[in-house]
Amino acid sequence: MPHPLRQHIEKIISLTDEEFDFVLSHFEQIKKRKHQHILQKDEIANKEYWIISGCLKSSFFDNDGKEHILQFGMENWWITDYDSFINQSKSKIYIDCIEDSELLYITYENREKLTSKMHKMERFWAKKSKYGRIALQNRILSLLKNSSKERYELLLEQYPKLFQRVPKKLIAAYLGVSRETLSRLNS
Repeated sequence: MPHPLRQHIEKIISLTDEEFDFVLSHFEQIKKRKHQHILQKDEIANKEYWIISGCLKSSFFDNDGKEHILQFGMENWWITDYDSFINQSKSKIYIDCIEDSELLYITYENREKLTSKMHKMERFWAKKSKYGRIALQNRILSLLKNSSKERYELLLEQYPKLFQRVPKKLIAAYLGVSRETLSRLNS
């Protein structure tokens, strides 16, 4: 059975065995425990993570200490603070493991080397970036135009497994509602 990262990449571009071995040589594999940080505010996000298994969240805290979830990440998803990663600037967010997680990561330096030597991977990340922008645009539109009930139903329809893996208070923070409102939406 092909490596899961290869399967993921080959949904967009094809790779020979040698090319995939070259790609994989730029990644490192790590395991993180539930509640462990992989990035904290004010650190430089020097790594982009691909999730083999587990569930993560990216979030920030407002001035009142309220947590806002920007993204959840599950198997086959990528996660980092992209502003910090691309610009090599201080992170504005936290990324934490909601579950024990197994991850592959590529450093900023290795990604730059890989894309300069292998234009196929540059195309891969360009397409992934486009898909990410589309998802972000749809999330913003949903927050602006949909009721909390509609946002809840859309999230449930798109990612039903998320509700089995993520505490309700985090789902509420992602939807921008209180835990009590989420309970009413769920009934």
